[in-house]
Amino acid sequence: MNISPRQFEIIEAAGKLLSTGGISNLTTKNLALEMQFSEAALYRHFKNKSEIVIGMLNYLAISMDTRIVESLSLIDNPLIKLEVIFIDQFKFFSKNSHFLVTIFSDSLWENNSAIHTAVKGVMAVKKKHLDIIFSEGIDANKFTSKINKDALIHISMGTFRLYMLKWKMDNYNFDLEKTGRKIIFDLINLIKL
Repeated sequence: MNISPRQFEIIEAAGKLLSTGGISNLTTKNLALEMQFSEAALYRHFKNKSEIVIGMLNYLAISMDTRIVESLSLIDNPLIKLEVIFIDQFKFFSKNSHFLVTIFSDSLWENNSAIHTAVKGVMAVKKKHLDIIFSEGIDANKFTSKINKDALIHISMGTFRLYMLKWKMDNYNFDLEKTGRKIIFDLINLIKL
């Protein structure tokens, strides 16, 4: 998916509106005011609000995939890879909490199959990389084999999701990266040999 610089600006502005006022704050009127141009100008870049949200989610999936590939390219140890993948996510969301709002806004995607599919796409990117890491870790006797790989993926993704939800519910009032490292360290201690 190619995103033009103007589309990225719209995505960023939409994220800001979501962060400050939730889904009800994301209207084309508010977005046009935030961007300082007409509502009609928005429609030159996106057909509707749903397409903006899908653009946000697709951008998140692509950028996450790119960051993870780059972060892990020089690392051989699956334990370190697991730590790095989560720390990368904590760093990204610390600077871009509006993407988190989009993922956790069930009302955005529960009645919209295209948005629902885009959210699943974000999850699939993370699952793809975790699948590789856990396969390598089990094969190298770094991770327990008493829990199957799919369960390890669900446990780690669930831990991350719950922690991110806690951060959001606390209005982003704690150092996500610093405290997130502790959570990931504890998770690794539970599953490593």
